[in-house]
Amino acid sequence: MSNPRVRKIADRIQVVVAQMLERRIKDPRLGFVTVTDVRVSGDSQQATIFYTVMSDDPAQLDATAAALASAKGLIRSEVAKQLAMRHAPSLEFIHDALPETARHLDEVLARAKELDEQVAAARVEQYAGEADPYKKPREDELDELDGDLDEGLERDDER
Repeated sequence: MSNPRVRKIADRIQVVVAQMLERRIKDPRLGFVTVTDVRVSGDSQQATIFYTVMSDDPAQLDATAAALASAKGLIRSEVAKQLAMRHAPSLEFIHDALPETARHLDEVLARAKELDEQVAAARVEQYAGEADPYKKPREDELDELDGDLDEGLERDDER
């Protein structure tokens, strides 16, 4: 749907269908429906309408799907009238699973965060080697270096 004309048609269909569902369709089977997206084929002959229902009850989802199927003709005629197109696109309603997928991803991310916090709480900071990994000269080596330095200075004085 890279064509701007097709995108405008899809946006307009989304608005018209949402208005129809809100104002003109009075089917008691219709739940609280939200039109999430509309995709139109390149030749503008087919429109796929994605919708969500504000209910987790499978019976409500089935009833809403049946109500949309029965109102498809009325919605299509209104879309044709509003768009002033010679050929109205055929409509197909598909339940959008995006909210359920997003909810599942949120649960998985929350579980991963919880496990990360458990690992962080159980972690004990310890070093693979010594706490201070830098080599330091020992005291006796410092004395030898000091003695060598003193001898070097005495020779320089003698010259």
